[in-house]
Formats: sequence, C-alpha cells, structure tokens
Amino acid sequence: MPFISNTDQQRQEMLAELGLTMDDLFADIPDFLRCPPLQLPDGLTEQDLRRHLAGLAEQNSATMLSFLGGGFYDHFIPAAVPALVSRSEFYTAYTPYQPEISQGTLQAMYEYQSSICRLTNMDVSNASLYDGGSAIYEATMLAVRATGRKRVIIDEGVNPIYRKMLESYTPNLDMQIVVSPSRVGLADRSRITELLNDRTAAVVLQNPNFFGCLDDFADLAELAHNCGALLIVSCYPISLGLLKTPGQMGADIVIGEGQSLGLPLSFGGPFLGFIATRTKFMRRIPGRVAGRTVDSQGRTGFVLTLQAREQHIRRDRAVSNICTNQALCALTALVYLSLLGKQGLRGLAQLCADKAEYLRHRLTAIPGLKLRFAQQSFFNEFALELPLAAECVVSRLLERDIAAGLPLGRYYSDMEKCLLIAVTEKHTKEQMDSFARTLEESL
Repeated sequence: MPFISNTDQQRQEMLAELGLTMDDLFADIPDFLRCPPLQLPDGLTEQDLRRHLAGLAEQNSATMLSFLGGGFYDHFIPAAVPALVSRSEFYTAYTPYQPEISQGTLQAMYEYQSSICRLTNMDVSNASLYDGGSAIYEATMLAVRATGRKRVIIDEGVNPIYRKMLESYTPNLDMQIVVSPSRVGLADRSRITELLNDRTAAVVLQNPNFFGCLDDFADLAELAHNCGALLIVSCYPISLGLLKTPGQMGADIVIGEGQSLGLPLSFGGPFLGFIATRTKFMRRIPGRVAGRTVDSQGRTGFVLTLQAREQHIRRDRAVSNICTNQALCALTALVYLSLLGKQGLRGLAQLCADKAEYLRHRLTAIPGLKLRFAQQSFFNEFALELPLAAECVVSRLLERDIAAGLPLGRYYSDMEKCLLIAVTEKHTKEQMDSFARTLEESL
C-alpha cells in the first residue's frame, strides 16, 4: 500500500466533505494549458540515485572554453568565499527583524553597503536588490518620485536585457521611456541634448556599455542637471578598479549587477543588484538600509535604519514592494571585496584589461576580422566584426567546445555580423591563442 502523508489524507477528506475532486479545482484551466500526468519511474536507493545523477552530469561538457559576457562574467572565486558564506550563521539567517539577536547579519549588511559606496564613490547604498535589471527599474522609479516627472531617456548602449526588463515593469505606469540611439559605440550627445526637456526625470547610461566601450559622462551629467533631470549610471563593478567612478562623473544614482563580485554564473542566478545614491535621496531608496548607532550604554550596534517597503509602512507611501533581498549574495560580494582589497581589485581589473587587449590584437590580425568600434577604448569586452553571420560562427565553434561570444544581432538589427567577446583573468594565453586559431579555421 503506498504511503499517504497526513497532509494528503487531510486534503482528500476536505475534498470529500466539499463533494469535489482535484480536477474540479482546476476546471477553469483549458486542457491545452494543463501539464499531462507525470510518468515518473519507481524510486531508487540513494546509492543508485547518486550513480544515475553522476551519469547525467558526465554528459555535460565541462571543458568548454567560454568568451561569453554581456553583463555576466566568469571570474575566479577564491575558496575562502564559499567557505565563509556557507557558515550556518550566515547561510540560515533571515531578515533581521530583531536587532538584539541579529547583530552579525546587520553588521554584514552595513559593511556591504559601505563597500558599494566606496566602490562607486556615492553616499548611501541599500542592502541589495535582486539583479542588475531590476536595479534599472528601481533607479528610474526613484528618479520619477524625486523629480515628479514621467519621462526617462535611456541610451541604446545600456544592456538590452535590462532595457527589456524596464519595459516589462512599466507598461501600466504613467511613464514614457525614450531610447536614444548610440553613435559610433558611444552615447549620442547631440541626440540626448535634443531629447532633454523640463519633463525628463532621468537619463540612463552604462559604462562600460553593452558593446564594451568606455565613456566619461561628466558632460551628460551637467546637461541632465541643467534640465533638472537625474543621471543614472549602470556600471560593471570590477571595472571600477581602474576606471573613473560614476560618482566622479556626477551620477545621482549608480546601479549594476554584482554577479562578478564572487558569485558563480550558476546557469543564471541567483545574482545581486546594487544601488547607491546621494544622501538627499536616501529616504527614497528601495528596500532596506542598515545603519550603525550606539545603545544606551554607548556601545556600537547595528539596526535597520530605513525599511521603505510595503511590509513596514503604508502601502501608498512605500517606495518598493521588495519583500526579501539577496542578503547572502550581498555577503558574498562583501567577502570577495574584502579578500581582494583595493590593490587586489585594481590588479584584477588591470589583468582583465590586458588580456582582453592581447586577444583583440590576436583576432584583428586575422584577415577579414576587425573591431566594430575601433576608435573607442574598451575594458575587458569588445565587439568583433566578422565576414559572415555571427550566429553561424558561434554554432561552428560550439561544435569544438568553444563558446565564442554573444552574437549582437540578437539585440541590434544592424549587427548580424558582430560578436561580443569577453575576457577575464581566468583566460590563459594558450586558451586565447587556441581560440584565435580555431576561429580562423572556422572562417
């Protein structure tokens, strides 16, 4: 006789009392939308199950060489990072509603915020967001609330995945999102100047942008501020080891994807969104802000200073409906940054830039290949123009266990022959040489 749990038995008794079946509860769902009954095999012993799963895992290609980027990067993660964040006091911690028993978690959140502020050269950060895409939305909503305006200009060089997320979040809101086309790989100053007016809440830019090109937005910050608009800058945190920070450029809000700070790619998450802003916008920042204070005896303590979400204040006054955050991912980023330190981050960023330049030199020496935006500087990623469709080249190299990069034609109609290639510190000279040879052969 099959085992029946108390919950199953109670469910059956409840349905019998109501004169219903499970099918009755789902009668409103059309048949074509229903999942057919699962034909599951008989159960296995633990030993047999481990053997079966190991066999499935062996079918994966564990030796593939990847040059994929586009906002998510395969960086080396020191062994100390998972060892520390897997400790039970961190791994099992939940929202620190009671500060008297959550000082460790609260201090970690406070230190994470401090690290993000130092990294971006901004005044205040929250205790993390879901990912870089949702951070774009939260930043634009902050700008709309702060300015009382409804129009947002976003550069075409901002990650198209993030732009799609922003469009998905806002179709039913009283907002106008205007995309400004990029020119020669950079934000088009003349077009943004034309679009700016007294109804503009914010200008959204990215550095390095999705094409890998570097820019300085100080002039655009001044243009936006002269119109009463805010400047939002999305950035790649590793690049800040070398580049001018968004805060130094005059940004009002800085956002980004924190996956590169010690988080594995893990087939797509969980990731980490960060947001930092100026002090005057602190009460408009979404989610939670942990703060440092003293108790009645003068001892240092940590608390949730601000919780501007609908769980804690009136729904109509809440600035966000974030009901949890990526605190464990934020802790991972904090541990990673602490292990690297200022000089370590600078050395890592320099290594990525140098290796990318080496691969650029190797690839552009191949007849028929050239940089799409040869006149622009780049950090660790660049757009390569091929003599044929990038999708075709990617397919050929996948057969040889190389993920050659991201075909830009997926997002930009005039770039079917362009391939976005990313390099990190994990790529060796031998791997890059092998990639160059294989790419040349595939052409």
